Amino acid sequence: MRILVTGGAGFIGANFIHFILKKVSGVDIVNFDKLTYAGNLENLTEFEKNPRYTFVKGDILNAEQVDHTISKYEIDGIIHFAAESHVDRSILGPLVFTETNVIGTQVLLEAARKHKIKRYLQISTDEVYGSLGAEGLFHETTPLAPNSPYSASKASADMLVRAYVHTFDLPAVMTRCSNNYGPYQFPEKLIPLMIINALNNKPLPVYGDGMNVRDWIHVEDHNRGVWDVFEKGKIGEHYNLGGIAEKPNIEIVKFILNHLGKDESQIKYVKDRPGHDKRYAMDVSYIKQELGWEPKIKFEEGLASTIDWYLANKTWWERILSGDYQNYFQANYKDRV
Repeated sequence: MRILVTGGAGFIGANFIHFILKKVSGVDIVNFDKLTYAGNLENLTEFEKNPRYTFVKGDILNAEQVDHTISKYEIDGIIHFAAESHVDRSILGPLVFTETNVIGTQVLLEAARKHKIKRYLQISTDEVYGSLGAEGLFHETTPLAPNSPYSASKASADMLVRAYVHTFDLPAVMTRCSNNYGPYQFPEKLIPLMIINALNNKPLPVYGDGMNVRDWIHVEDHNRGVWDVFEKGKIGEHYNLGGIAEKPNIEIVKFILNHLGKDESQIKYVKDRPGHDKRYAMDVSYIKQELGWEPKIKFEEGLASTIDWYLANKTWWERILSGDYQNYFQANYKDRV
């Protein structure tokens, strides 16, 4: 089987490629990525000579590129990770989120229909459900109520997937995951930002009172679930993936400081962002019942290992902070694609 992975140079997509090429046999990967600011081919250097891996620089908004890639590499399935995903950026500039996350998804769905793709998987987010109160969990039956331009664009994409299943019998499935953490995460997100700022003795900016709660899932657990859904999920269904690890943001920040032996005086409380959802938490009983998946990595252990990864891979994130990582494609791929 040959799978087109969109956004495979990003955080979750790159970790998924690591998972497949190291732990799943009989599957080849074509990584289709535009290499926006968060796409980093250095995440995948160990696979550059692997015959099961191919990189194609392409834009999911370009239907001709998508069609050509699917035809050339005889793609059997599509797993769609590519997305603009940072809420703060969506508040500053919503248009690119609509273009990439909605129109880009529609281009891929139409290509999947045209080429009779055997399986299409849409990667979505718990943020499409909106915000929870002090109690309760998001279920697969929870109505969609997105509160940011980012989550609205992802909810719109989800509805397109649903429409293609029901209108065109597209063999599509969907996952909605909680907050991911782990290696290779771009430094704008909470956990790597706090780790790097702590190491550089910079202030650690915390929105509001720091009591916004998220359910955290290690990226490896997430990608195991993605693969289970791709292989065994029921067409037309969506599955919640969560780590069963609800944590207030401030607790995570203090854990990071403690692990690094840093002082809490580095914490700086800042004005809350507009429309900041108070709490997310996922019910994962449906996927456990139907597919046998559940998270395996305990949050404290996973976070400690993630911090240690950033300590051991200082060159990786220093190159991102300096912008040097963006030169990697030109240096290593310009004559090969």
